[in-house]
Parts: sequence; C-alpha cells; structure tokens
Amino acid sequence: MTKIVINGCYGGFGLSKAACDVLNAMGRRDSEGDLIDSHTFSYEGRDDADLVEVVETMGKAASGEYASLHIVEIPDDVKWSISEYDGIEHVCEQHRTWR
Repeated sequence: MTKIVINGCYGGFGLSKAACDVLNAMGRRDSEGDLIDSHTFSYEGRDDADLVEVVETMGKAASGEYASLHIVEIPDDVKWSISEYDGIEHVCEQHRTWR
C-alpha cells in the first residue's frame, strides 16, 4: 500500500514548525537544497516516506496552523493525484480525459 499525506479541513495543507524541524533534522531539504518550511510539501512529495513517518509519529502536532493532516492508503499500482476544494484534499485515481 502507498501512504499519502493529505489535508482534511478548510485552510490548506501545511506543516507545523515542529514537523519541519524534524524533517530538517532527518537531513531533508527542498528541491533547491534549502531547509524544509511549511510550504515545501504543498503539492509534491506527499508519499515521501519521511513525511509519512513524521505525520504518523507526531499526529496532530504535525499539522500546520490551518491544516488537519492525515494519511490515506491506496494500492501500490494506482496512479494518483491530489485534488482539493477550499483546502480540503482527497486522493484521486488518474484516468484519461478528452475534450
């Protein structure tokens, strides 16, 4: 199963400073080599093993000020994306669309 971190409340995805500090202590950096901040994982890396571990370990304390992070598990072979409305997110299976 693939574990994905999403936000479950209005406001939007965000990590707490404490969660960012833990990720930085693990040696994590953003794509530009800078320290992790509350916006680094906004839409990328949501299945990152370190991010999942931090959310599992810290629980509610991993959530930023306007977030309520939780983990969704999906089968490994599913191609997925995250959709959101007013900050509330859900995981979608990718499929083909034509117009």
